[in-house]
Amino acid sequence: MTQENATAVELVLRPFEPRDRDGIIALIDGIFREYGDRACIEKCDADLGDVASHYAPGRFMVLTDSADTVLGTAAIVEDNERPGVFWLKRLYLHPSLRGTGSGERLLRWAIDTARAIGCTRMEFWSDTRFKRGHAFYAKHGFIRTDVVRTVDDGWEPYDEYFFFKEW
Repeated sequence: MTQENATAVELVLRPFEPRDRDGIIALIDGIFREYGDRACIEKCDADLGDVASHYAPGRFMVLTDSADTVLGTAAIVEDNERPGVFWLKRLYLHPSLRGTGSGERLLRWAIDTARAIGCTRMEFWSDTRFKRGHAFYAKHGFIRTDVVRTVDDGWEPYDEYFFFKEW
């Protein structure tokens, strides 16, 4: 899909449905492949194999085109140990939609939904390779801390930065 085609079609933001599973995995795997990696459903991406059991209803969204192709995802998870804290999860966008406002749409959904149910702080970890995404988050008021963790739950170890935003 070209960027012109992606912006010309009506995109629908809707809750995850089981039929979206393969499209979600393909989207995220494709993004990881941009960095010479791939999704690891067996470990770090296990939630993608069974979204319904990992996310509360209405808290995992997909952005689809008129053919119902999954072009974006976003999810939120409440931190059960810290009231008011939510984790931003699975914010991914097809390359053809980058810079079109679709990422803002997904992030706005996540923040607005979390705020409506009591969120005062949002946190997430992001792979250090996702530099464009980090600039996007900074533009939207997220702070990247100096905390970096090495994770060994994928095909190879990788590093992640910690981000947060309070309101």
